[in-house]
Amino acid sequence: MTELLEPYGGRLVRLLLSEEESTEQLRMANALPFVQLSDRSLNDLELLAVGAFSPLDRFMGRADYERVLKEMRLGDGTFWPIPITLPVQTGEAIHLGKDLALRNARNELIAVMTVEEVFPWNLETETASLLGQVDSRHPLVTEMSGWGPLCISGPLRVFHLPKYHDFADIRRTPAQVRCLLQELRVKNVVAFQTRRFLHPLHKTFMQHVVSECDGALLHHPVVGLIKPGDIEYYARIRSYRAVVEKHYDSKRTLLNLLPLATRSAGPRETLWHAIICRNYGANHLIVGDGPPGLEADSFEQPFSGSDQVQEAVAAYPAEIGVTMVPFTEQIASPVDDESTRIGQVSSTHPETTEILTDMFPPRHKQGFCVWLTGLSCAGKSVTAGVLTSLLLERGRQVTLLDGDVVRTHLSKGLGFSREDRDTNIHRIGFVASEIVRHGGGVLCAVISPYRATRDQCRNMVGPDHFIEVFIDTPLSVCEQRDAKGLYAKARRGELRGFTGIDDPYEPPLSPELVLTTTDRSPEANARRIVDFLLKRGLVKEIDASRLH
Repeated sequence: MTELLEPYGGRLVRLLLSEEESTEQLRMANALPFVQLSDRSLNDLELLAVGAFSPLDRFMGRADYERVLKEMRLGDGTFWPIPITLPVQTGEAIHLGKDLALRNARNELIAVMTVEEVFPWNLETETASLLGQVDSRHPLVTEMSGWGPLCISGPLRVFHLPKYHDFADIRRTPAQVRCLLQELRVKNVVAFQTRRFLHPLHKTFMQHVVSECDGALLHHPVVGLIKPGDIEYYARIRSYRAVVEKHYDSKRTLLNLLPLATRSAGPRETLWHAIICRNYGANHLIVGDGPPGLEADSFEQPFSGSDQVQEAVAAYPAEIGVTMVPFTEQIASPVDDESTRIGQVSSTHPETTEILTDMFPPRHKQGFCVWLTGLSCAGKSVTAGVLTSLLLERGRQVTLLDGDVVRTHLSKGLGFSREDRDTNIHRIGFVASEIVRHGGGVLCAVISPYRATRDQCRNMVGPDHFIEVFIDTPLSVCEQRDAKGLYAKARRGELRGFTGIDDPYEPPLSPELVLTTTDRSPEANARRIVDFLLKRGLVKEIDASRLH
């Protein structure tokens, strides 16, 4: 039988308890103090448990963590590009040398950690090392700002893996994938990951690579913590399965889902993926087709590019043991021997077309969020009111989430501390994301003074469906308009933490629209927003023939 490249570090780590061990320890574990894992930490724990992160056998301690950030190496010198830590809040029932239960969001027991280390981490230090910048538009930076300030580490005993009810037959552990790949009896295994739907020219390219190296293809879609705005998960995996079954050689192709929480960390992330793919049995990785980390920053510049990613992977082939195969969108057409670029070809697999037609409505029927931000009395609510009427006129059903109304109902009881304000905005962002996900339009007219919190809402909704509108009204004008006299009370010290007076308002760095209200009416501004939505295809033009 053909031997695959050995796992990274020489062996697959396994942290799962046997059924007998689990039964013996369960009663004691259920009585332990616990922390609740985020979805990201749950994905990380699963891949630690099955050996996908071999040689790691725990969340990183301080020495590993700090050296990974500085040198991309573990404490023992092993190359490793991404920190894998378990952040927790202060005040949790955590004690050195004591056992701590790890539970999921439904409070189900997943694992027990014997706490050996507790150490602080710093957002700016980690993001600067990992991502090369600290931009709240980056989805990982946005998420990390809500993590607890401490990390914990220690030996893990895993009782069971997360339960999945979808695509269960193609969710295999590294050990299971390796067994199937060995049965294929090939010299090499080429791993391929993409966020795109599979195109016929993907097939042509991969057939060429697999043939050249006398290998098999491991199609390895990432389906852990899906990035905000990523292509709809179920449609993507349904299309992969349909296309692979119909158009790929079953004797040389294996489709397996990877429950990985991506970091969007550009070159570092791709190096990490290469190590993970090795643990699943691959010794080649196709790199460059929609690499991790191509989101735009606050100034609409990409965080990283394909060339950077390919250069990074090429610099470490010997240590990682995985050969990079650069993906090129320009390949020779088997029909006419002319070069063809994937983005220039409109045809796709009929199976994918059918699924897309079923799952995705036309653009003008997709959801969107218009987020109007600015000082109190800037004109957000009145503009949103006019906009509501204009959108209804065009047949778009919209929901208006006004800051004052939300405070009365959804966020009743919250104060005006920074923490409470963030909680209020997060609630609005969550409701907006659900409305958008179900195809509705939502207008959020809220002060939302903090840039990072607005960016978190952008990522909740999905950047392609989030339109940030800055109502740029001078503070002096807002004070003149204030019928409630709140600014005057704040000036006298009767109100504390009032935005614009003794609490900051952080203007957007690159909103989709900036509207002024001293020289334009609410209707004129609302029509500018409608024009923007028309250009984005999110609303339709009114049929002029119906106006006569």
